[in-house]
Amino acid sequence: MGFTDTLNYILFTNPISSGTFLFLRGTANMAGDYIGLQPKQKLKMPSSKPLWKLASSAGPYVKLAGLSGAAAVVLGAYGAHKLNAEKLPDQARIFETANRYHFIHTLALLGLPLSRKPSLVAVFFICGIILFSGSCYYVAFTNDKRFSRITPIGGTCFILGWLSLLI
Repeated sequence: MGFTDTLNYILFTNPISSGTFLFLRGTANMAGDYIGLQPKQKLKMPSSKPLWKLASSAGPYVKLAGLSGAAAVVLGAYGAHKLNAEKLPDQARIFETANRYHFIHTLALLGLPLSRKPSLVAVFFICGIILFSGSCYYVAFTNDKRFSRITPIGGTCFILGWLSLLI
């Protein structure tokens, strides 16, 4: 008898614990009957749909996440081969930050169909990806800092996107 079998026996299948579980379940049902806390209607599980059908009914957000994720991978691969962390440590650090935020907010785009205002959140996240990550990518690849002033605007868009999930 292995460890998991022993643990399973101790917690669930021995006569004492299985009887205790049945007793507690019966007691809870009787208490619910006594004070009238039984559900008024039975819960019905919705029919299961394949995940791809759910994604296609979620609007354009999953497709946007796919496009953004592909761009993040392409840019990540390009930056990993183009930027040498030993020769250009500052540019490599900026690139890593841009790529990390790009990936995080791409994954967040996948959750947009679960929010109340998915279009608003999408606008903020996409603007954040373009303004924050885009300006960081530009600085990392060219070492030209003329667009670095818009980076905080992109960061603010990220913050507003997360806060708009609260509405």
